[in-house]
Amino acid sequence: MDRQDPSSSTFEQFYRCYPVAFLDKPHLEKGNKVIMPPSALERLASLHIDYPMLFELHNPSIERVTHCGVLEFVAEEGLIYLPYWMMENLLLQEGDLVQLRNASLEKGTYVKLQPHSTDFLDVSNPKAILETSLRNYSCLTTGDTILVAYNDKKYYINIVETKPSAAVSVVETDCEVDFAPPLDYKEPEKPAPPSKANNAPPEVLEEEPPLKKFNAFTGSSRRLDGKQLAELAESTTSSVVKQPQREGKENSNDSKSSLASASVQQSGKLIFGANQKRPRERDETTNIPAKKRSQEPEKGEQEPKFHAFTGKKYTLKD
Repeated sequence: MDRQDPSSSTFEQFYRCYPVAFLDKPHLEKGNKVIMPPSALERLASLHIDYPMLFELHNPSIERVTHCGVLEFVAEEGLIYLPYWMMENLLLQEGDLVQLRNASLEKGTYVKLQPHSTDFLDVSNPKAILETSLRNYSCLTTGDTILVAYNDKKYYINIVETKPSAAVSVVETDCEVDFAPPLDYKEPEKPAPPSKANNAPPEVLEEEPPLKKFNAFTGSSRRLDGKQLAELAESTTSSVVKQPQREGKENSNDSKSSLASASVQQSGKLIFGANQKRPRERDETTNIPAKKRSQEPEKGEQEPKFHAFTGKKYTLKD
């Protein structure tokens, strides 16, 4: 449908749209280039449109806009063939009217993409696949969803952002590409927060009780002779009780001998033990007459000197 003003310097037409599959050219689904009628080429040539030729597609019923390039001028008059994913972006059905006008776009410097599925990130080299796929695209528009085909799989990718404008040309330009997390991406679950007891200040926490002092040899004791400790305690107490009684009797009977023993102890000699019989023996020795003492040989006189080799000698000869 031709509504172009002959005096106008811009190209603007309304066409009936159909998918490129109707022309038996499914490979055109991998880009954003359309098929236009030959009359459009004649008009564009007379307007001296700059190459590459870029166009704005507009769905007047819902005010949806995108951009595209042109591949061939072989369509029937009044018709235009679009990739099906572009018709989906514009919410167009087969045979709907679409407005097409020429556009001049700046070269893109930055594009941010967002895959629909994390499967695209599992591809061996996503960057190389994008570089190859974007060669089939003449321009990109913010808000569009493009199609990238690889290994018989279709990956849909959103155009999140483009710079320096909302629509940019990607023909013969160096463009920085960035990725946003896929739509179905889920962040890993964060670990559970620590309990309140761990968050409490150290002063609030209960202090550990101090360690008990170690005491050695606190167990029960046993005797080698088999006697019980109770019997041993009774025997020791009875012996202790009897011993003072005996000592009392002996001290009363032998007061004189104790005085003698005290005099002996004061002479500087040591007496081991508390047996009271030793003082009596010492008293007996002191009562020995002087004659008997004189008869006892002294140690110096009794022991003669030792002389070696003083015996008789013998020989083995006859």
